[in-house]
This record gives sequence, structure tokens and C-alpha cells, in this order.
Amino acid sequence: MSKGHDWKKLATESQVVAAGRPEKKPDGALNPAIALNSTFHEGGPIGYGRYGNEAWSALEEAISVLEGGKTLIFSSGMAAISSVYSLLPQGAIIVAAENGYQGTTTMLKKMHEAKKLEVRFVNLPNTDEVLKALPGAQMLYLESPTNPAIEVVDLPVVIAAGKKAGSIVVVDSTLATPMVQNPLALGADIALHSVTKYLSGHSDILLGCVVTNDESIFERVEQARRYGGAIPGPFEAWIALRGLRTFALRMQRSQENAMELAKRLEKDPRVLKVRYPGLASDPYHERAKSFMKGFGAMISFEVKADIAQIDKMCNSSTLITNATSLGGVESIWERRRRWATESHTIPENLIRFSVGIENVDDLWSDIQSCFLAAKIN
Repeated sequence: MSKGHDWKKLATESQVVAAGRPEKKPDGALNPAIALNSTFHEGGPIGYGRYGNEAWSALEEAISVLEGGKTLIFSSGMAAISSVYSLLPQGAIIVAAENGYQGTTTMLKKMHEAKKLEVRFVNLPNTDEVLKALPGAQMLYLESPTNPAIEVVDLPVVIAAGKKAGSIVVVDSTLATPMVQNPLALGADIALHSVTKYLSGHSDILLGCVVTNDESIFERVEQARRYGGAIPGPFEAWIALRGLRTFALRMQRSQENAMELAKRLEKDPRVLKVRYPGLASDPYHERAKSFMKGFGAMISFEVKADIAQIDKMCNSSTLITNATSLGGVESIWERRRRWATESHTIPENLIRFSVGIENVDDLWSDIQSCFLAAKIN
């Protein structure tokens, strides 16, 4: 794969374009091939299609450059999360968010009920609460900003505390992305992403990844992928790498749009509360500024209306898509409590808004039309 770069000297905008390329040679391909092989001749480093693939390797190299660790990609974000939990023995104690991503919290609740893990659910942005829950914990599973509350965890403090307590420290950094923060550089053992979201960025594939600097953790997670079978397809890996080339530009535009829309929503009398750490009024603004390189492209806002009106509002959009995903080039929103598995700490009137790269005035016009369609005054 690509050689000759001192990656640490390159900005993220350059890394996403240059990383994961084939080695340069006369008439050599600029892009890696889609390697459609399940079987390999004996004697090489791969061995079998469940153990490795050239297309995986290219994507893993690129993400490794962005996060500063060694990467393993998986068939989905949930598959990546499951591989991390496989590091823990039966009955191990894990500290995790009470109101984080509902796929994660649902899985942890089921494992807790089955006594596979002892889960201590905490309010992650409350640093004191996290620290009190740490004694005896084998893993501290963090998420920042949280999904969908868009709360910022004091990562430098709680990561250091988790390490001191002897916990494996994991950070789901999907909403932040490597443009905004690098958990490994802050001391975490594992950075985790749903590659489905911002890294690939086009709402067309499912992938996840685990990144670590710990060789022992890497080997154990690789074994979990190898024998658990949650492997990515080579075509999906190739598509994700192609999407990654524009990641920095997409994220820059989405963040700019999110900041502008958050400011406008904050002034709208029909909005009760806007959750976006880029706003000076946000309770996590100063914390975010202290270690993050940006504020992300996710907004959550609470509307002064009943559930039926808010559902009508989300369904009335013509430019914004009402769907349960995020991180694509298109703007997507939804009322999160429509899902039975969403944390009950999330208000019924909260709309999670993944801001895309469209014209910001067109997005604002769509939002205004939706308020009117739902008769929210």
C-alpha cells in the first residue's frame, strides 16, 4: 500500500486523499482493486477470505492514519461493538452510558439481564458519577458526543481515570469523527466508529471499525472477527474508501451548516432547547473547546409541540429526509423516542438532526415549511 508519507506531518484533509493507495509504480493503479477472493494460494499472509482481503487492508490503512492506531473493519458498527465486548470475561463489570446510542444500550441491557456482564449505567457527561462507578470495572465504554443528546464527555479526565482504575477504555467517536477528536491520542485503548456514517458518508453501506494501539487488544479483536465471522465485504470496503476521500470536505461543510442552523433554531420561539456544543449557550461548549477540534454536524432540538405535531413536522420535509441514520451527505432527522428502545431520559419532543452538505438557506426554508405544515406556532 501507499508509502513514503510522514502521515503525522499531513493535515487530515491530505491524509484522507493520500492514505490507502497502492504503491506507486509505472502504470500502477491509483486506486486499490476490489478483491473478490475467498480462496488464496498457500504461503501468503492472508490464508483465507475470512482472515483478510486486499480491499479491507486499504481501508484499514486509511482509517489507521486518521486515528493513529491499527484498524480492523467489521461488517457493521454493531459487529465492531460486539467484538469489543468479547474482550470481557463472563460477569465482568462495564461502565457505560445510560442514554447513549440505543443499539449499544439495548445490547448492554440484554447482556446485563442475562448476567453475561454487570453493567453500571451512568450519566457520562457527569464526571463525578463516572468516577464513582469505576472501582472494579474491567471496561469503561464512552461515547462523546452522546447520541442523541449531543452531550460532551470530559474525555481527558475520565479516560485518565479509567486507565488508572485498570479499565479498558473504549470511545465510540462516531459523531465526532477524526476531524474533531482522536481518542487514542487522549489515552483511550480503543476508538470505535460506525463507518456507515461520516467516514463513508453516502448512506449506501454498513461497516464498522475498531482502532487500537495495544497489540494484545488488536490480536484478540482480530480473533473475534476471524472466528465470529463478522467480516466486511470487499465491495463495501472499496466503496467506503472511495467515500473517505471526500470526508474532510463533507465534514467541513456539514459543520458549517450545523453551526448556522443551530444559531437560527436557538432564536426560533417554537424551539424549546437546542443541543449543539458549538453554541456559546450550550452547557458543554467550554468543555468541547478544551479538547475538540470542532463541534461536529449533529444537532438535537426540542420543539414546543405535541408528539403528533412533531411527527407531522418530520414527515413534511421535502429536502431533509425523515430516517434513522446520520452522517451522510444528505440531511436526516427524526423524533428519536419513536423507537421503543430509545432511552427514556431522552425527551419525547427531541428531534435528532444530522446536518448534510446542502445549501443552508434551502435547509432553513424546509424547516420553516415543516413548522407550518405541522401547525406549530
